[in-house]
Amino acid sequence: MSVRLPVAVGTVLLATLSFTPGSLRAAEDPDKNGVLLWPDGAPGAVGKEELDRPRLAVHLPPADRATGAGMIVCPGGGYSVLAIDHEGLQVAQWLNSFGVAGFVLKYRLKPRYQPDDALADAQRAIRYVRHHAEELGVAADRIGILGFSAGGHLTSAAGTRFDRGNPAAEDPVDRQSCRPDFLVLAYPVISAELRKGGSYASTDELVTADTPPAFLFHTNEDTGVTPEHSVRFFLALKAAGVPAELHVFRHGSHGLGLVPGDPATGAWPHLAANWMRSGGLLTGEPRVAVSGCVTIDSRPLNRGWLTLVPADSDAKPIASAYITHRAEGRYAIDAEHGPCPGPHRVEIRQVATEFLTTPSIDDVRQWNIELPVTVIPGEKENVFDFEVSSK
Repeated sequence: MSVRLPVAVGTVLLATLSFTPGSLRAAEDPDKNGVLLWPDGAPGAVGKEELDRPRLAVHLPPADRATGAGMIVCPGGGYSVLAIDHEGLQVAQWLNSFGVAGFVLKYRLKPRYQPDDALADAQRAIRYVRHHAEELGVAADRIGILGFSAGGHLTSAAGTRFDRGNPAAEDPVDRQSCRPDFLVLAYPVISAELRKGGSYASTDELVTADTPPAFLFHTNEDTGVTPEHSVRFFLALKAAGVPAELHVFRHGSHGLGLVPGDPATGAWPHLAANWMRSGGLLTGEPRVAVSGCVTIDSRPLNRGWLTLVPADSDAKPIASAYITHRAEGRYAIDAEHGPCPGPHRVEIRQVATEFLTTPSIDDVRQWNIELPVTVIPGEKENVFDFEVSSK
């Protein structure tokens, strides 16, 4: 017996973030919409057809939600085709849903072109967005690049093979740096050794301390591009001292895009958005150091957390500190990981009252201080002491 259930047409949910399909023109053809990266012809172009003319489709969030962050989006397709919909236009729409501008790159493909030509297109796209940052409503120092599969290889190449621009160039776009400020790699090709064929260069071997911070997502069941690719890039970043975050999910094949139908693997976009927020990429405001002491019933918090949650913006980073028994209730968060100026709600969590004693669920408590504390800009360090009662 088959059962048909009514389906509501309207808002689509992707990784807890919602958007309305009509807001983006989902059927938009990037061949007819978007900017030519080289109006007079791309370097090394062998013709004048659309496949010889790399473009950038611009998708800006509503002005009242824009964070100033921007992301070049590189769809996958083995450098032979472009998965322009589920790894391109839908991704731009997801980025717009939390205030990030999306720029979908239509780069040159085989057999007419090679990955180095695609890299030139990605570098030009970064330079273009940086040069036009003000009119596009993005910050020139918060331009990232995101790629899937072969587009992930392209993203990793852009993050390891960049230059600071040519100040003497006649074209003002070429005077801009093509170094991205952050990377997001979804099931990327990284290693030529693991790939066993194709024209991929091993980008993990090119990682340096100047490689931008990166977020990586893969699945354990991916046989098209095995998760070892992401692991190798992550370990190279770790060895170079570059901040990185890696998620390898248990289930999922290759080429899943945003994975809207899977409650587990489909969490990766939400995790990536949180990573951008926690890294301060969704705001242009500076971060400041905070310190102080937490006491409960006039005794220092033995073991727990202090969390400062911005009360005036969902884009500002949440700042938190883990307090151990040795700290005697004291906490300190440096400026790199601290909050931005403005009002904050405070959450205090106790996870133990003693150290190395028999655990008790009764020890776990949480206090929410809704009356906001205000972090002041320009202060060398903001000091906040908190006293709560268990009664």
